[in-house]
Amino acid sequence: MNDEARTTAQTTGLDQVNLMDRYWRAANYISVGQIYLLDNPLLREPLKAEHVKPRLLGHWGTTPGLNFIYAHLNRVIRERGLDVLFICGPGHGGPAMVANTWLEGTYSEIYPEIGQGEDGLRRLFRQFSFPGGVPSHAAPETPGSI
Repeated sequence: MNDEARTTAQTTGLDQVNLMDRYWRAANYISVGQIYLLDNPLLREPLKAEHVKPRLLGHWGTTPGLNFIYAHLNRVIRERGLDVLFICGPGHGGPAMVANTWLEGTYSEIYPEIGQGEDGLRRLFRQFSFPGGVPSHAAPETPGSI
């Protein structure tokens, strides 16, 4: 490999790492937002008590790991053209699975009222583990669940 090709490959690799890091951070933010926020999903104003859910349900512990696996698995699927079934237990990974399916657009395809914009994100946060919404655990309502 010549120097120019090596530099291009390194830049492309760094770009990929940066994109994946941004995706992972977005998935983590959306996961936390589901657990904590009722309003102000993009924090366009200083956080106030009324923006926070009165009762916090959902679990953070496993979420960053699931988001990390989801991001890297999508990279491998694209790079190698694989057919993959990602299995996440029915437990505490609900915020991660909802966040990732919302980011990739699958959630909005199944639930068109939860669009890809700021209002959709607000609705996504409000419905999570809330009366009339979706459960705090990965459940049949989560796209991709079996």
